[in-house]
Amino acid sequence: MRQFFAAVWLCAAAVHASAADMIERVASPDGHIVLELAQKLDAAGKRALSYNVRYDGETVIRDSLLELRLDNHLSENAMALPVDHHARWFENLRVTGVHRARHDSTWTPVTGERTHIRDQYEALTVDLVKDDNPTYKLSVEVRAYDAGVALRFAFPENEKGTYYRIIGEDTEFALPAGTRAWFHGWAQGPYQLMPLRDWPDQAERPLTLQLPNGLSVALLEGQMVDYARTKFKLSPDKPDTIVTAMHDPADLVSPFATPWRGIMIARRPGQLIENNDFILNLNAPSRIADTSWIKPGKIMRVMSLTTKDAKANIDFAARHKLQYVLFDFKWYGNAFSFDADATKVAIPDFDLPGIIAYAKSKGIGVWLYVNQQGLMAQGDTLFQTYRDWGVAGVKFGFVQVGSHRWTTWLEKTIQQAAAANIMVNIHDDWRPTGEQRTWPNLLTAEGIRGNEEMPDATHNTVLPFVRYLAGAADYTICYYDPRIRTTHAHQLALAVVYYSPLQTLYWYDTPDRSHDEPELAFWDRIPTTWDETRVLDGAPGRDVTIARRKGDEWFVGSITNNDARRIPLRFDFLPKGKRYEATIYADDPAAPTRTKVGIRTRTVDAATVLQLDLPASGGQALWLRPL
Repeated sequence: MRQFFAAVWLCAAAVHASAADMIERVASPDGHIVLELAQKLDAAGKRALSYNVRYDGETVIRDSLLELRLDNHLSENAMALPVDHHARWFENLRVTGVHRARHDSTWTPVTGERTHIRDQYEALTVDLVKDDNPTYKLSVEVRAYDAGVALRFAFPENEKGTYYRIIGEDTEFALPAGTRAWFHGWAQGPYQLMPLRDWPDQAERPLTLQLPNGLSVALLEGQMVDYARTKFKLSPDKPDTIVTAMHDPADLVSPFATPWRGIMIARRPGQLIENNDFILNLNAPSRIADTSWIKPGKIMRVMSLTTKDAKANIDFAARHKLQYVLFDFKWYGNAFSFDADATKVAIPDFDLPGIIAYAKSKGIGVWLYVNQQGLMAQGDTLFQTYRDWGVAGVKFGFVQVGSHRWTTWLEKTIQQAAAANIMVNIHDDWRPTGEQRTWPNLLTAEGIRGNEEMPDATHNTVLPFVRYLAGAADYTICYYDPRIRTTHAHQLALAVVYYSPLQTLYWYDTPDRSHDEPELAFWDRIPTTWDETRVLDGAPGRDVTIARRKGDEWFVGSITNNDARRIPLRFDFLPKGKRYEATIYADDPAAPTRTKVGIRTRTVDAATVLQLDLPASGGQALWLRPL
């Protein structure tokens, strides 16, 4: 990691006319975003912490309460310590110090959407102590980035050894009247643009908001690795106000910090995508010293578990420049049973050692699916066994999520895989919170309504602005399955629009369905990690166009919703004075193939503007190479 500079300074303890009053401000490096942190007396004469956020003077978050609910009485009684009986745990906190810091560094991700990531922020830390029990200390930590702000609570080591039980977190987000949210109730659920009222359930995170002043805002959770998942609910008594909602209590030992509550802010929706390393910067650097074994790539699932079909898929993968094949559910028997042994093949005519050897001879790696029961029962030795077999990665299936218990279990299992040089893909309802920076063997995760559910094109245009702000997602792109609800050119473009260093292609497809259509050359060529990413246009639910560069080649993907659309594609992201040959893959009813994708080429440069005519649920994919 290249450190540019880091400067830290301390301010004296805040002293005010009233012992309860405190107002501190922190601004983003570019000055556009300002967060104000305050402690004031409430109507009952008790202290209350609050904050607000502005962007260029415009209100983003109105004055909003910060509060945790703790119940430590069992630990306090057991250790003969004073029992805290305050109605609100924060109501008697006294400010003891204010610290400010400035950080600016650049780091290189093992896999990513850009070669270098800048981590630049202004920091504010306010230290507090309970005025009737000085063993309880905590700090409110705030970071202000150009892309947004984040805050959390940090608890230093308790000198009396008291254990902490956080039973609830009440961080409010009071928004301007008229704000609407891209609501989705679970990680694999559909999206609906809704006002901040009458939600049918708690909302999943990230939660992207459309403010009436035109700003785009996303609420995120960062570094949720030793805590309970927190979704968002509506305040029962405050209009236009969202409140954090913990899945269940978190039992913690100091020192610890709660997850970051992130608020991304952008003038145009595409800036949210371009700044999606925001959540990575809220996590610790990689803890894997040697990452040479972490190799991104494209993967297809083997639909029929026989030796013959496995080799046919391996041959197809080699022919179409994929890097991996996946042997999915039930290869080791009833994966929902603890009696199943995830080190033994349980189906006939499936010579796994021979298949792995055959794949290796073709330059193809093998991934294996393992359900939660197998990971729990055999996780201490399973990954070492797979490493000895020559397996590249493991797909975790049907993992439980949300609770503090399952969060810490899953994080430990990712680390166990890393210790054995095994890459990881987590499926079902789990979503990352930036920990892939710390454990880059975590290549991707589901937590997305992808082609297992065959969503429509409008849904596909929402995903980059919401789910992908949390990190790479395994959408499981299909091509030949007759159930897809988009055009084939739309599916081709998804491999650019959706980022995943382990990109699943041909999810429901089999080699016999393919006629090696010429447009597959686009997927043959496309990489899965990038040196540069540009969001050229788009809005959730409407359309999105993204350009990504690898070396001196560019790949562009453009998709529309369920409606036909003409999109002007400007090539001003190209270096001036340089010409490129653009190979364009577009929906074409006159194309001679059953997939109806036409291919044409033309020369483009930074001054070129192409009009992309996208049919309903359609798309276009472009490959640009310098001339």
